[in-house]
Amino acid sequence: QVQLVESGGGLVQPGESLRLSCSASENIFFFNTMGWYRRAPGKERELVAQINVPGGVANYEDSVKGRFTISRNGAKNSVDLEMNNLKPEDTAVYYCNARVASRITWGQGIQVTVSS
Repeated sequence: QVQLVESGGGLVQPGESLRLSCSASENIFFFNTMGWYRRAPGKERELVAQINVPGGVANYEDSVKGRFTISRNGAKNSVDLEMNNLKPEDTAVYYCNARVASRITWGQGIQVTVSS
């Protein structure tokens, strides 16, 4: 059974940066796609960024384009999300997701809070 573990969350001030990491229990190249979602208080979960693992092509939600970067690390079996110029509206629980065919695996989620 695949397991995903997120790390790197926390409390930061507006304009600061954080790097989230999603560590997988198996080789990430087993997956078709991996991504980061978030759920803000009172809102539905939304896709933040996703990467095609074999090809490395990424796509982003409009509000994070130019600020967030998703990358894969085969040596660490992880997918990272570099978040720069964080805004209060980025405050949410962030979840890692991995897909292979019709099978979807989720991490447990990690809190990111952006506040002055």
